[in-house]
Amino acid sequence: MLVSGREVLDVARSKGFAVPAFNISDFSMLNGVLRVSEEKRAPVILAIHPNEIANLGWDVMPSVIQMARKASVPVVIHLDHGASFEQILAAIQGGFTSVMLDASTSPFDDNVALTAKAVEAAHAVGVSVEGELGTIGRTDVYAESGTDAIIYTDPRDAVTFVERTGVDCLAIAIGTRHGIYPSHLKPELKLDLLREIEAVVDVPLVLHGGSNNPDDEMAQAARGAVSKINISSDIKTAYYDKAREVLRDPDLREPDVIQPLCREALMAVAAQKIDLFGATNAIDHY
Repeated sequence: MLVSGREVLDVARSKGFAVPAFNISDFSMLNGVLRVSEEKRAPVILAIHPNEIANLGWDVMPSVIQMARKASVPVVIHLDHGASFEQILAAIQGGFTSVMLDASTSPFDDNVALTAKAVEAAHAVGVSVEGELGTIGRTDVYAESGTDAIIYTDPRDAVTFVERTGVDCLAIAIGTRHGIYPSHLKPELKLDLLREIEAVVDVPLVLHGGSNNPDDEMAQAARGAVSKINISSDIKTAYYDKAREVLRDPDLREPDVIQPLCREALMAVAAQKIDLFGATNAIDHY
């Protein structure tokens, strides 16, 4: 069933689990994510970045929407890291049920103004909005966005930001980075900061850069204040590592032989994340 982000995340927040937001970059990944979510009886957010939209093409969206509607679990179609108001409008017109306006690298007042403008447009048609305060780190040039140095979210600013923008959920910076961590970077969440933000902010919280972080820290975040955790690099790495392995056979060329093996690898990682975030069988709450 196709639903808005707020419909999914409010339940997750009240029941103490996190909904995985899996980035999809092609139809094979989409099929794998939806299938494993149905098998685990877990709500899911299909996160699609503007770069991924460019790769998929807008013409694929009616199929994505139809698959979401037919799914046996709640499905959100979410614009990940929309960088402009124009991208927000395009996503709303394209059938997304949730959008993110990421102005986190802009001055605070500009971030507020841009996000509030997105909220006004999206809420008029029942679409949820995610904002971001603070900046996620990045690990390489392929990371979706972020900065070399993490700017941690200030709880006092978070209160003001939510009040002035009216966002449905808030992405915060507590130590994660987009991408896969190189050997010289040790991922470590500031869970004490998470608790400070949770105590004063009254909307679901979002954690970007969920890949490649320690399971125990991610589980604590999911069982605490975080209601949405973004996973992109982990499932893509699993998918394409399997592709490299399979394609060592020079005689293989048919997608219906190659892609199912890649999807199985992706689904194994996605299933572990769903369990870790406490989302397995969570459709019983909807």
